[in-house]
Amino acid sequence: MQMPLDSPSYLDDQALLAQFAKGDRDAARNLTLRFTPRLMRYAIRMLSDRLEAEDVVQETMLRLWHQAPLWQAGGAKIETWLYQVASHLCIDRLRKRKKGFSVSLNDIDEPGDEQPTAEAGLMEKDRQIALYKAIDLLPERQRQAIVLRHIEDLGNGEIAVIMGIGIEAVESLIARAKRNLAAILAGRQDELMKDEVH
Repeated sequence: MQMPLDSPSYLDDQALLAQFAKGDRDAARNLTLRFTPRLMRYAIRMLSDRLEAEDVVQETMLRLWHQAPLWQAGGAKIETWLYQVASHLCIDRLRKRKKGFSVSLNDIDEPGDEQPTAEAGLMEKDRQIALYKAIDLLPERQRQAIVLRHIEDLGNGEIAVIMGIGIEAVESLIARAKRNLAAILAGRQDELMKDEVH
């Protein structure tokens, strides 16, 4: 059975949001399915805490539902707007942590990956954990830029809109983040490479 072209799964984001504003629950479900996994991945990378990330994603989507009746067609991309809201919520939480709140780093989900051997899988997992921990040590804005660019794979123009800065500033933040990551990981290079040569 073929779905009609006006089915929610075939509509673009703006059309789905317009349908949701008119009360279409399937449109809301489709938008949620489109954006929640990406927003969740982003929030986890920014916060290093699954429960906090879930709260951020839920709040972000709630704000979209409240915004739906007011949404201007042809304006900002919904995806960009969602990342912008999620970014602000993540940064607010990170700032609260600096004021004395603590959060566990144990709830980070690692991406699934088929490995040829158990040993190779453990080595790769160690490298990923080291990278994620290094990203956690970056200043907020550098972490935000590097996660949006290299984990979420957004373009510099979109990142500039999300962060409210110019493209040159995005490029500068990414370059500084890469230098800082290289410096942080340089001290662990021998440890991370030790099992490759026997």
